[in-house]
Amino acid sequence: MKSRLNIAVIGAGASGMTAAITASKYGADVTLYEKNDRVGKKILATGNGKCNLSNMKLSVDQYYCKEKEKLIDLFSVFSTQDTFSFFNSMGLMIKDKNGYLYPYSEQASSVLDILRMELDRSGVRTVTGVKIVDAVYQAQKKSFQLTDMEGKTYFYQKVIIACGSPASLKNGEGMTGYEIARKFGHKIHKLVPGLVQLRSDEKFIKALSGVRCQAGVQLIINGEIQAGEIGEVQFTEYGVSGIPIFQFSRLAAYALEERKQVSVVIDFFPKKEEKEFLSINRLRYDSMMDKSVEDYLTGTLNKKINMVMLKQAGLKPHMKAQEAGWKKIWELMRKCRSFVIHISSVNPIENAQVCAGGVDFKQVDDGLQSKLVKNLYFAGEILDVDGKCGGYNLQWAWTSGYVAGMNAAGFSTKEKVKG
Repeated sequence: MKSRLNIAVIGAGASGMTAAITASKYGADVTLYEKNDRVGKKILATGNGKCNLSNMKLSVDQYYCKEKEKLIDLFSVFSTQDTFSFFNSMGLMIKDKNGYLYPYSEQASSVLDILRMELDRSGVRTVTGVKIVDAVYQAQKKSFQLTDMEGKTYFYQKVIIACGSPASLKNGEGMTGYEIARKFGHKIHKLVPGLVQLRSDEKFIKALSGVRCQAGVQLIINGEIQAGEIGEVQFTEYGVSGIPIFQFSRLAAYALEERKQVSVVIDFFPKKEEKEFLSINRLRYDSMMDKSVEDYLTGTLNKKINMVMLKQAGLKPHMKAQEAGWKKIWELMRKCRSFVIHISSVNPIENAQVCAGGVDFKQVDDGLQSKLVKNLYFAGEILDVDGKCGGYNLQWAWTSGYVAGMNAAGFSTKEKVKG
């Protein structure tokens, strides 16, 4: 009787649990190691505790990755629909909210509980409270020797590294997977925060703290537009936040690392056509010339924004609109469509939802096996692939976990696509 493949999965996050479940279902003997006292802790914080599982509008355009073609192939193996089927088969009811997939309960704990039950049902041996700190390949034994913090050693024919990243962890944590990968000869692209808040040294920032508003936002690097988003922007006492900011924060982080000039330009009226905007303001001016410029702005934007705009325009709040004149008023309103905020830094990795950078994606094959070390696989955020907000990062976790698990168990995902 043929003996079962002996596989270790390091890291029991979303990708690690998926890899372990998949490898076990394909006949491997799997042990899942987790340094924390329980599995999947990060899952509980995803989607503001609701766990946005995936997105029906899945597209590689929503990912930062240097090999988009490989990413397309991987998502053809395990797509959004596969995620839907994967969780349905385990008993999780899913709801579609405008293309965003959530557990029907809208509780991330439901997803984690389902995965934990499936680990048990699949026969995965789950070991918590054990941190694997080293791995070496022993050619004579044709196996990997893993070592934990206490110096205990374990031997496996194949290893899947799914340790995740330092995102949302205390400073200095979450680096073990990269250190092991580097020892095996893998290139690690510089890690920076992704999906994180941007900081500014502008004097007016504190005056805007607490304001939330719909706006268009452009990221400007060295004077050139690099990205644009529309959505709810949140002002904090130190800078700007919100999903539109998160979507391109990794671009800002890398640019700042390279000492480039970074700013965001905000349009507080993103859905107004220029002609319409001009017409509305001309009519307002004609009917409110005898009012103060502060009154003129009443009913437009949040009062905190209005007061900052007046100060930047050099207008006193109680000055009559007619005294300021149409030209100055129009300049003021145009400023509301091109409000520049200099970005001085990004919040640290421990504040980020994901981490950009990681193991060079070119150094793994289509089955996520290392091109440098046979029988070594990678899954999840440890690879240099990260997505925007909207369930894309969890979809990458499910996809990469499935692909790594199936291939590690000795089954080609290319055959799955053909079948």
